[in-house]
Amino acid sequence: MEWNAVSGYWLARLVFQRGLAVVYLVAFVSAALQFRALIGERGMTPVPGYLRAMPFRRAPSLFQWRYSDRLFAGVAWSGAVLAAALVAGLGDLVPLWASIPLWLVPWALYLSIVNVGQTWYGFGWESLLLEAGFLAAFLGNDAVAPPLLALLLLRWLVFRVEFGAGLIKWRGDRCWRDLTCLYYHHETQPMPGPLSWFFHHLPRPLHRVEAAANHVAQLGLPVLLFAPQPVATWAAAGLIVTQLWLVLSGNFSWLNWLTVLLAVTAVDVSRLGVTTPPPTYAPTPPWFDVLVVAVTVFVAVLSYWPVRNLLSPRQQMNRSFNAYHLANTYGAFGSVTRLRHEVVIEGTDAARLTGETVWHEYEFHGKPGDIRRLPRLFAPYHLRLDWLMWFAALSPGYARPWFTALLERLLTGDRDTVRLLRRDPFAGTSGPTHIRARLYRYRFTTWRELRTTGAWWHRELVGPYSPTLSRRR
Repeated sequence: MEWNAVSGYWLARLVFQRGLAVVYLVAFVSAALQFRALIGERGMTPVPGYLRAMPFRRAPSLFQWRYSDRLFAGVAWSGAVLAAALVAGLGDLVPLWASIPLWLVPWALYLSIVNVGQTWYGFGWESLLLEAGFLAAFLGNDAVAPPLLALLLLRWLVFRVEFGAGLIKWRGDRCWRDLTCLYYHHETQPMPGPLSWFFHHLPRPLHRVEAAANHVAQLGLPVLLFAPQPVATWAAAGLIVTQLWLVLSGNFSWLNWLTVLLAVTAVDVSRLGVTTPPPTYAPTPPWFDVLVVAVTVFVAVLSYWPVRNLLSPRQQMNRSFNAYHLANTYGAFGSVTRLRHEVVIEGTDAARLTGETVWHEYEFHGKPGDIRRLPRLFAPYHLRLDWLMWFAALSPGYARPWFTALLERLLTGDRDTVRLLRRDPFAGTSGPTHIRARLYRYRFTTWRELRTTGAWWHRELVGPYSPTLSRRR
């Protein structure tokens, strides 16, 4: 089927597949370095206990047959090695038939991790990576021209990401409709970045422009991805610019970078003045065309559920309608918090608690803590515990399944848990005797406060967050 071969998108495919492999690499390394404290055999929410109540049909995973921390580490590091090989171009060095399983293996490995990851893996970008990774297998390699249908499936995916996010905002918090949400968002977002303080202090008229531009980018540009060229290319370029703006203003794991890569698949480089001739391809094998058509029909059938969700006035965000995380629905920040609260964990090595007891704070890598510490850029790396601490501040009930376990592990100086933190105030000592958590109200300082105090944050104590836990010596 010659109509399904579009050689003008050779560079788009190259950038997308190599970039996707980089995201896979980050995701697998993140899993390997953090899993023991979160979901390991002695973690806060152990996988073995979860699997005892979860049948295979609801959570297909390699770990349904057997789980051990050593096996999990093997799966995560194997996925990282394979992803690194794909970054280096292995997918283009093998025959076309071999490139398909070469992309499906990391999808299956990461699916196995996500489906046992519980609340730690309950983020929309996990499903986005899985859906994009599955579709990447049917883009082919250097042996054939990029298939048009596979490229359209990727445009359909980025459409759902952006249009779903736009609808959830427009239907949600009133501040999106009156263009005032950005008065608060840069300060109250889950994990601010190094420029978030400066974005927050932009003039309010510019915040309104930001909000209006967001509506254009998420409700207008995605529709144009399906327009004839060069309109689709310029719509994709607009989406890329808005995603890079988000990269600068906060830490959203690989969500923004993956959305950029998906938008790239709509870019015809010949429309951007690139004069490099496309490679010369052999005719596409009929079996590959049939496979791509079958996958397209499969995704079209699965798309019934996300389309119904998009049309519903009770739209849900970031939901998978099947256990394989294909044809998902997406969206973010349907409501924006006006105040920022942070849970601060403190410990002491005092034998007895008195009014004079000195408490020392535990420091996280990305979560705000020390008021004089400028937020750091971590994306696309995903700090799972830091992210869930933001949710914990919003809702103690949300954190109930794991928060007490976190305090208990810090109280005993559990090495895997302490490694998730930036600073353990009791490193090299016998550890704390008591540990507690308190809730603070945080806000960005003003320009004057920054010059006077050198602090990026101002905080006020709200009250205790959890009971104090004690350890017997």
